[in-house]
Amino acid sequence: MRTDSFKGKDFITLLDWSKEEVETILDVSLDLKRRYATGEYHDHLLRAKTLFMIFYNQSLRTRNSFEAGMTQLGGHAHFLDPDKIYTPALEGKEVAYSTERVSDVARVLSRMGDGIAIRCYGDPVDWEYGGANALLHEFARWSDIPILNMEDDKYHPFQALADVLTVKEKFGGFKGTKFVMSWAYSPSIHKPRAVPQSAIIAASMMGCDTVLAHPPEFDLDPEVIAACEANAVMNNSSFTITHDFESAFEGAHVVYPKAWAPKVFFKPPVGQDDEAGAKRINDRYKNWKMTSELMETADHEAIYMHCLPADRGWEVNNDVIDHTDVKRGWKSVVYDEAENRLHVQKAVMTLVMGGRY
Repeated sequence: MRTDSFKGKDFITLLDWSKEEVETILDVSLDLKRRYATGEYHDHLLRAKTLFMIFYNQSLRTRNSFEAGMTQLGGHAHFLDPDKIYTPALEGKEVAYSTERVSDVARVLSRMGDGIAIRCYGDPVDWEYGGANALLHEFARWSDIPILNMEDDKYHPFQALADVLTVKEKFGGFKGTKFVMSWAYSPSIHKPRAVPQSAIIAASMMGCDTVLAHPPEFDLDPEVIAACEANAVMNNSSFTITHDFESAFEGAHVVYPKAWAPKVFFKPPVGQDDEAGAKRINDRYKNWKMTSELMETADHEAIYMHCLPADRGWEVNNDVIDHTDVKRGWKSVVYDEAENRLHVQKAVMTLVMGGRY
């Protein structure tokens, strides 16, 4: 498809993008990955372009993959710590001499660069579900340059792209691939829904037979569930939800156990704003952990995936996450998956920030 139609488009959720557009992004990602592997410079694609990165939360993979990606594309990434600038805030939530309204920040940065990437979830918005996503949409409302979502409280679209790129590389495609996104236990309940929600959106959009497994108290967003059901109809594939941890992985090609907070943890109207109650619910399910015995119930050549950082010993045992470089048989691909963050982000930045691809 024509790639000039991507220019200037925000990348906040995959729900705003078509399957054909996502397929184009994956194709560009693979091309840029090949160029990187063969040492072919491609620093003309975003030469002299600037990406502003605003991190309300800490980061390892996201910050470094964006910075490295902009360098490889010939541009520059500016790291902006909200504590070291006037923190961008929504109207009505300003604090004198410590914040600056989003509308002003977005319009100023639009005059100076070519893209604004933002990570925000959890404490910066008091765990109000959708609060961080609203912040990104307010940036998009006022910005003349693309807004890129480096993870908010609803979506992590770049992680989802890396996930499905990894599936495409390992299995050659998506049709007939059983993709299981499951909740797993962590002693920390301070985990957003962004990764599982974006993972099932991407997997179902590309045509995987997608399974969502979680205890009853860990429901995901009804809007996301409805989108996955529609994707399954579009692709003549399946989307199912189960509360049985062990049976979910039987015959699975993709095994993706990841913790997220129970529904009651979030503020009303989504939940009850009950942290103590959330902790009690969370601790009922300590047996939801990925083990090598469970991996043996999956497909013979299944892959274990995780966005990282994984809570080793709780979400997953070491002998699973470290089971890599296996010629045949199931294996962990978490580092391939992490590397693919670099390539999918380079593809999206090239396409939406006006690169000459």
